[in-house]
Amino acid sequence: MQAKTHTLLLHRFCSRLGLIAALLLALGANAQPNNWSEIKTPSSGPASAIGSPGNGCLAGAETLPEEGNGYVNIRRHRNRYYGHPELLRLIEDLGKTLGKSDALLMIGDLSQPRGGPMSSSHRSHQNGLDVDIWLPLATSAQAAQQAFPEGNNPPSLVSTDGTQIVSGWGKAQRLLLKTLAEDIRVDRLFINPAIKRTLCESEKENRNWLHKLRPWFGHDAHVHVRMKCPTSDKDCEAQAPLPAGNGCGSELAWWFSDEAKKPSKPTRPPKPPAIPPAACKALLHDH
Repeated sequence: MQAKTHTLLLHRFCSRLGLIAALLLALGANAQPNNWSEIKTPSSGPASAIGSPGNGCLAGAETLPEEGNGYVNIRRHRNRYYGHPELLRLIEDLGKTLGKSDALLMIGDLSQPRGGPMSSSHRSHQNGLDVDIWLPLATSAQAAQQAFPEGNNPPSLVSTDGTQIVSGWGKAQRLLLKTLAEDIRVDRLFINPAIKRTLCESEKENRNWLHKLRPWFGHDAHVHVRMKCPTSDKDCEAQAPLPAGNGCGSELAWWFSDEAKKPSKPTRPPKPPAIPPAACKALLHDH
């Protein structure tokens, strides 16, 4: 049993090496002479999500308060608590609907003051429409800030072999994902494959909302929320449509296959850095 566990852990570790390498290359490629992370304030004027989540920026960002009705924003020192007004409304609505005085939603990174590439942790989150929401709930704002400083994440809800959920998953986590998925403002949710599989197995009636849950590496203690482009933001690039169906079939099964566990090997050189939208270049230098 111990040898089997070690083998599974090794497979899981190796399967992510290629992803990590690609992510590091992408982050390096997206670095620019004037670092977006050095900009400390949003731009003035109307809000606009520009470009895509992985190659974009944000004009006229709004600031998410550190605490609100039903939620607390942690790790404020990162200065990633800015978003499109539509994203802030979504967070506020979610807190009012689901949050309780002793069970607060923990909000992680949104975007930088003007969006753009970050120096760590994310390749996306660039145009003000992405936010990470931790799946465990906080008993109080103070407890959340003290328990989860930089480098100390909330506990994973997925077993070490990546095949099933563990203690900590419950009705509150399911309700959070279902509420987000059924919100017409939300485009998709990135979540661990084991969590998606658990929901595919447990949901017996209305399974349509599972469509928006997209399995991805990691995401075992938080959900990555991505909103649709606001209709008024003409410079926002919409994501490709999601595949038809609820995603509970062969698409999900692949994540638990031998192929998925094999270390990925680069088959081609990394792509050159994407050219930022012209509006982002202007926004970067206007500070």
